[in-house]
Amino acid sequence: MAVLRTILTVILILVSIAFTIVVLMQEGKSAGLGAISGAAETYWGKNKGRSMEGALVRITTVLGVVFMILAVVLNINF
Repeated sequence: MAVLRTILTVILILVSIAFTIVVLMQEGKSAGLGAISGAAETYWGKNKGRSMEGALVRITTVLGVVFMILAVVLNINF
């Protein structure tokens, strides 16, 4: 069981590093202030889910869920 715990700990560390990098790559929410003047209805505003920013949001969500699951599993005393 010690080997499994070590492997899961290494995976948790790698997920943590990837999670940090992906969060830092995202744009700040202040970049969307053009929505007040209607600039959100541009091509990029409508297709945000298919852009790089949309992919980063999905990757962030997946990494966050994986991080939480690994953290819970590693806290179980087995």
